[in-house]
Amino acid sequence: MTTEGYIAALERRHQELDRQIQTEAQNRLADDLMVAALKRKKLEVKDELYKLQGAMRQ
Repeated sequence: MTTEGYIAALERRHQELDRQIQTEAQNRLADDLMVAALKRKKLEVKDELYKLQGAMRQ
């Protein structure tokens, strides 16, 4: 997989995690630990995206 393809996959994963967080947050019986875990994973994906995008600009 090329770097561009990997970045695109990470962007899709980031959007998917965002949708999952929104869905879980709207649930009256939302599991706070689940939401926190999803947010951490979303942040990890975002950090990886920034790292790769920064490396490509150099």
